[in-house]
Amino acid sequence: MTDTTTTLVTATGEGAGKTAITVALARLAADRDRSVGYMKPKGTRLQSNVGKTLDRDPMLAREVLGLDAEIHQMEPVVYSPTFIEGAVRGTEDPGALRERIREEFDGLAANRDHVFVEGGGDWTTGGVVDLTDVDVAELLDARVVLVADYETPGDLDAVLAAADAFGDRLAGVVFNKVGDAAFDSLDHDGIPFLESRGIPVFGALPHEKELAGVTVADLADELGAELLTDGSTDAFVERFLVGAMGGDEALRHFRRARDAAVITGGDRADVQAAALDASGVKCLVLTGGHRPSSAVLGRAAEAGTAVLAVNTDTATAIDRVEAVISGGRTRDARTVERMAELLEAHADVDALV
Repeated sequence: MTDTTTTLVTATGEGAGKTAITVALARLAADRDRSVGYMKPKGTRLQSNVGKTLDRDPMLAREVLGLDAEIHQMEPVVYSPTFIEGAVRGTEDPGALRERIREEFDGLAANRDHVFVEGGGDWTTGGVVDLTDVDVAELLDARVVLVADYETPGDLDAVLAAADAFGDRLAGVVFNKVGDAAFDSLDHDGIPFLESRGIPVFGALPHEKELAGVTVADLADELGAELLTDGSTDAFVERFLVGAMGGDEALRHFRRARDAAVITGGDRADVQAAALDASGVKCLVLTGGHRPSSAVLGRAAEAGTAVLAVNTDTATAIDRVEAVISGGRTRDARTVERMAELLEAHADVDALV
C-alpha cells in the first residue's frame, strides 16, 4: 500500500468555488501521474434522485476523474435538513459517524497516491455532530487548502479565523473569484499581510463569469420555469434581487446591479418595468403563476431580457434561485477544465498537489 497524501479543500463561505477547485486539483495531480481519489464526507449540495437524496459533487468527481467508487463511499454522511434536525434531537451518534467516514476513506485511499477531500458548505458546517472541517482534517490526517473570496480587506478576518482553527494543518490559501477592482489591494496588501502572519498563499484566481454564475437557460431549467419571451438565455446571472418595493425605488435599486435576476410577483407591473429599464438585469423571475401584461412582454422582447414564470410563491422562488446561483457552474467537466487552466496560470499547482 502506498503512503497516501490527503488534502482537504475547505472554504470561508458557501459558493466559494470549492468543488471546481477540489476536482480540478485532483485532475491536475492525475496529470502528474499520481493515482487520485475523491471524497466529500458531508453531502451538502443535495438533490432528490430516484428516491435517494444525493449530492451532485461526488457524481461530477466520479465522471471527471474516472473513478469507480460508489456514491455512498464518496459521501458517507448526507448532511440534509432532516439529518441536522435529528442530530440536534440526539438521534445521531457522532462517534459512529466518524467511524463510518474513516472506514469509507480507508477503502477509497487504498493504493491511491493522493486523496482530495471536499469540505461541506463552509469550514464550520457539521458542528452539530462534531464534524466541522477542522474535525474531519484531524480524523483523516489531512493537510488543508482554504478557498476564500476577496472584495475588501475586511474579508481577511474570515481567513484569519479559519487559519487559527486549522492551525498547523493549514497548508495555505487560494483566493478565488477576485475582481479587477480588488486585485491590486489583495496583491499589494492582503497577501503580504497574511504571509507576515505565517499563512502561505498559493495564488489568486480572477473572477470569471463562466464559473461564477449560471446562464439564464440553466436557471430556467433548474427552476422548471416557463420562458415567456424569445430573449437570449446565454446571459450569465451571478446574483438575484427581490423586487418588493415601489417602482421608483426599485429602479434606483436595480440600476446598481450587474448580471442579476430580479424576482418579483407576476402581478407587479411597476417593478417589472423598472427591472427592464436597468441594463444589469439579465432576466425576470415572475412568481405566483401570474402572466405579465403584453406591454411588459413587449418591453422585455425589445430589451432582449428573458422573462421566466414559476408557479411558486416569492419566498420559495428566492430559496430556489439562491440555491442555483450559489451552486455556480460546478456541474460539468468543462467547468473543471477551465478551473484547472486558471490554477495552472495563477497558482502554485506543484505546491498544491
